[in-house]
Amino acid sequence: MNRRDFFTTTALGGASSLLGSSLVFPETAHANASEMFAAVPAARMKLSFKPYTLELKHPFSVAVNTRTTTPVVLTTIEYGKFKGYGEASMPPYLGESQESVMKFLSKVDLSKYDNPLELDTILSAIDAIEPGNTAAKASVDIALHDLAGKIMGQPLYNVWGLNKEKTPNTVFTIGIDTPDVVRKKVREVDPQFKLLKIKLGRDNDREIIEAVRSVSDKPLVTDANQGWKDKEKALDTINFLKEKGAVLIEQPMPKEMIDENAWITERSPIPVIADEAIKRLSDLIKMKGMYHGVNLKLMKTTGLREAHKMITVARAFGMKVMIGCMTETSCGITAAAHLTPLVDWADLDGALLIKNDAFKGLTFVDGKITLPSAPGIGAVPR
Repeated sequence: MNRRDFFTTTALGGASSLLGSSLVFPETAHANASEMFAAVPAARMKLSFKPYTLELKHPFSVAVNTRTTTPVVLTTIEYGKFKGYGEASMPPYLGESQESVMKFLSKVDLSKYDNPLELDTILSAIDAIEPGNTAAKASVDIALHDLAGKIMGQPLYNVWGLNKEKTPNTVFTIGIDTPDVVRKKVREVDPQFKLLKIKLGRDNDREIIEAVRSVSDKPLVTDANQGWKDKEKALDTINFLKEKGAVLIEQPMPKEMIDENAWITERSPIPVIADEAIKRLSDLIKMKGMYHGVNLKLMKTTGLREAHKMITVARAFGMKVMIGCMTETSCGITAAAHLTPLVDWADLDGALLIKNDAFKGLTFVDGKITLPSAPGIGAVPR
């Protein structure tokens, strides 16, 4: 049995006991459902959605592309007097579009469900409509969680029994650019954040890091976005990053280069975190032992329900956990933030990078995530 088969087999066995039930809402929520629904006895859930385009404040470059906009689809689920909000964000590498998301959502019929708190039943059925479509599925998941929290009259962190004071600081992301522009961007945000995330993966990585270090001494989260192809050179660069104050490296090599990434993980002086290599729970199980940790994003995991399960499984595997984001409105970002008391790092600056945020939600105090106390997600349309 080779390394990959061994880790996959043992991971499947070790995780099986954790996957038998929902980790989203406690049984008391279902037990009290009839009382909660008494005010809306004839209500049925109704899903609506519309396209929206996010405009970035600055061109955003990573190892594989540069963009100035991000397409999203905003969702709303109505149930009597309650409304739950969600979104799907589609950066290029996910392979989804506004058209594909809306086509998928047109197949979702929520009116047949009597109990909107039965998230396992509802979301399992939605997941089975078609494979893939993770952002589309996340848009329904987020809106359902928002709706359920509002019906229960509680913010999600209370529903999950989490301490909102244990939220971490978020990183602020600096995209790939010329040294002068990188220095300018760092100067703009350095006083407000305690961690900076630096995008790498092209041929000027060391030049970018030196530019950052010329104007800031903050700890660095680094992300190669699959941009490195030679494992020896990648490890040499990681050692350099360690010397320059990097606390982790995300996805150093292409996700398909599993053995090379595992080789780096064995030798790296800082944690190696999977991003593109792990989207859903099944990927996490297969990749056990290949990375030190995982970056979970709701647009990859199909939303909060599976992300919550993945955190539990990752911890059972002894892995570090980051909650990340795409370029999103404060709806998706705030939803993800409710899970942050459970994680090691947060990368939830996506809404700070856009000019036309459609929602108000979480805030940052000296870089620390501050969750709203309103029921559900706590994000409200502008």
